[in-house]
Amino acid sequence: MTVDTSVETRESWVVAVAALIVLTMSYGAPMVTVVALKPIAAEFGTPRSAPALAISLTYLGAGLGGIAMGWIAERIGTRAVVMGCGTMIGVGLAIASFGGLWTLYACNLLLIGLLGAAGMFAPLMTYVTRWFDRRRGSAVALISSGQYVAGAVWPSVFQAGIDTYGWRRTMLLFAGATVVAIVPLAALFLRRPPEAPSHAAMAAGLSSSRRVLGLPPNLVMAMLAGAVFCCCVTMSMPLAHMVAFCSDIGIGASHGAVMLSVLLGSAFLSRQFWGWLADRVGGLPTILLASAGQAAAMAGFLATQDEIGLFTVSAIFGLGFGGLIPGYVLAIRDLFPASEASWRIPVVLFPGSLGMATGGWLAGAMYDAFGFYGPGFAVGVLFNIVNLILVLTLVLRRRAGRPAAALG
Repeated sequence: MTVDTSVETRESWVVAVAALIVLTMSYGAPMVTVVALKPIAAEFGTPRSAPALAISLTYLGAGLGGIAMGWIAERIGTRAVVMGCGTMIGVGLAIASFGGLWTLYACNLLLIGLLGAAGMFAPLMTYVTRWFDRRRGSAVALISSGQYVAGAVWPSVFQAGIDTYGWRRTMLLFAGATVVAIVPLAALFLRRPPEAPSHAAMAAGLSSSRRVLGLPPNLVMAMLAGAVFCCCVTMSMPLAHMVAFCSDIGIGASHGAVMLSVLLGSAFLSRQFWGWLADRVGGLPTILLASAGQAAAMAGFLATQDEIGLFTVSAIFGLGFGGLIPGYVLAIRDLFPASEASWRIPVVLFPGSLGMATGGWLAGAMYDAFGFYGPGFAVGVLFNIVNLILVLTLVLRRRAGRPAAALG
């Protein structure tokens, strides 16, 4: 595509940066509970799997609502959806900060997840891809790094707040910060995306009834969805339990929070590389390489409990999984018409939310059963192997030269 027919402008990158900040704030919401996992469990007199379930419910609600929010955003605009959902995240955090365990569950599932985070990730992904055509992979990598920017910034901040004020007041303060940041950003910067050039519009109108990689289109989408679920089960285990895991093996909670920040910070940095790579080799090969890295690092958590070793493994884990979600978004845009992106992207990413919910809860439940995290992390490695098998199957079919649907 030549420059004069490209939809990309300087404004495209302004929109992408605004979306990154919005996602950085919204991803901070469940991290308050992640960092406060042990204090919450101690206050409520429950095992760790109880507050870990609240984190899982956030991902479940976000995944369920993401499909509907993508449909709504197509009709009323992404700006209105993000403003409304950002407000709901703040309301959910505020109410949860005053209640008990069941209030925490309800707020995470309904307000923070279903009516909040659901309007952030998948709708913003779809929205931003429409501002780019030449460097779409780099743009998707940038905005999807919101989770990792949040992970690099918020754990240490939350830990300091919890140590000073307690988890309830820290959650309430962040509730206000979320609304104050997200609503104005969305109002000012999330404008209507540009119209695609005529040839792109023609591609967008193509039917996906034709075969994709030599297979029925919905079968390919189901394989991608299954792969997303499996890799996110693995991904969520260290994210949800790093601080608690470190404190169990004699590493202080503050060091565990820093380790989580290192993990997600390395994911942010590597994601920019993965976006660059995806623009050149495509989404599917990017997923395969990143997933292999994640599997190797997850096995590393089983091999060492030394602090320096764990910092190293955490950084490598972040380097691996940083390329996964951008790879899936690019693979969908590579394989299916652009006119179907608003529903195919959230449908494929929804199992990822289920995987995040499953992994965080499963690691906590297996800890409660066995008294240490080794069995749960081993199951995470097995899920990652299943992911590799599914993605490798699609990559091999792609290399065999079977036809894929036209792109948009």
